[in-house]
Amino acid sequence: MSFSSEVKRELCKVENKEKCCRKAEGYGLLLFSRCFTPFHKKVSFESVHTVNIIAQYASALAGAIVDISAKVSRSRGDSYALSIIGDDSRKSIYEVFGHDLHELNLRINKNNIKCENCKKAFLRGAFISAGSITDPNKEYHLEFVVPHSYLANDLLAVLNDGEPGFQSSLTERGGNYIIYIKDSNKIEDLLTYMGAINSSMELMQVKMYKEAMNDINRKSNFETANMDKTFSASAKQVAAIAVINDTVGLGSLSEELQQLATLRLENPDLSLKGLSEILGISRSGVNHRIKRLVEIAERCAGGNLEEWTAKSLNE
Repeated sequence: MSFSSEVKRELCKVENKEKCCRKAEGYGLLLFSRCFTPFHKKVSFESVHTVNIIAQYASALAGAIVDISAKVSRSRGDSYALSIIGDDSRKSIYEVFGHDLHELNLRINKNNIKCENCKKAFLRGAFISAGSITDPNKEYHLEFVVPHSYLANDLLAVLNDGEPGFQSSLTERGGNYIIYIKDSNKIEDLLTYMGAINSSMELMQVKMYKEAMNDINRKSNFETANMDKTFSASAKQVAAIAVINDTVGLGSLSEELQQLATLRLENPDLSLKGLSEILGISRSGVNHRIKRLVEIAERCAGGNLEEWTAKSLNE
């Protein structure tokens, strides 16, 4: 079962304590189910929980007769079709929620949303019918698909106006109006607000895990970059010492430079800090001696140290 289906299943189990809230949830379910039409129409859903709860509210609130059929498909997955049977049933649904059967532009009738809990119930019903959410392991995206522009703008206002505001946006896709939220915090807030507490917690846990992994990767990349930098510098130092050895010999160096040159040749992977700890001098002291070795190597190479070291590294 997809994450979106799990969210809807959890929402279908939320109980409304007040009669007005039950009506508000039923209103959200039917208004955004595409069954809210004066014409006979079959509407398909992926979740059996969705069709069952829509049928229950249509029957309980409006006495409507509802037909449900299932279609089994291994390749596309199971689907469930729902339709309101008879003109009287469809008319009753309109009348119960204060709509005119022949109104041209379907809008949200705010008289069906009487309190803050009604708003929660209404949005819960709207999401069960027309919403979806992407698996948070992939990306953060929650959306409502609405067929009518006025209805979409009304829903956008319900989501964004007042407290809490969910910062949703509106776009068009495939002839429908899409209200979407991409901010993970706002998605968490909306899931909690609608009553999907467990799903909200799961999203939060996934986000925490992803953030922890990203932090580990950032640190790992930073450390790898530092190691690459250390090894690159070390290789050039070893090559410079090799130039001195091949020309005038390490015996020509002062004791302190011989000591450092030998240590570097024996420990090419050590950082400057590591060298300083073995030699018992400061890191800046090691760096100063290395610069002197490079200067000597430059003179030994006749001013063409880069050429010499490149040749040495390639060999």
